[in-house]
Amino acid sequence: MKFLWVSVALLGTAIVLGGHAVARDDGRYAKSPLKSWFDSLRSGKGPCCSDADGSAVADVDWESKDGHYRVRLEGQWIDVPDDAVITEPNRAGRTMVWPIKDSLGISIRCFLPGSMT
Repeated sequence: MKFLWVSVALLGTAIVLGGHAVARDDGRYAKSPLKSWFDSLRSGKGPCCSDADGSAVADVDWESKDGHYRVRLEGQWIDVPDDAVITEPNRAGRTMVWPIKDSLGISIRCFLPGSMT
């Protein structure tokens, strides 16, 4: 339990200091109690690939209006497709997004709403 709280505190500090915190799967999260949960996340667009491909989003960089979400990435607001929203409870607590960048711009593969504290 102490490991979990230390991990949450370190992640929170990284998010506050780094804006959009991007995790990379370099093995450091292999023993996290949430790893298997992250690995299992899916939206209507398919698997989210794990927390290694996701980015934490600050509360000021996402919003909900009329039952739909949008998120600010790289300075632009992007509408989250309804089928990209993960509907299961958020065990991580933080809002996360799994963007895909290609020649057409940025699209959202998965979006996990947070609590907006």
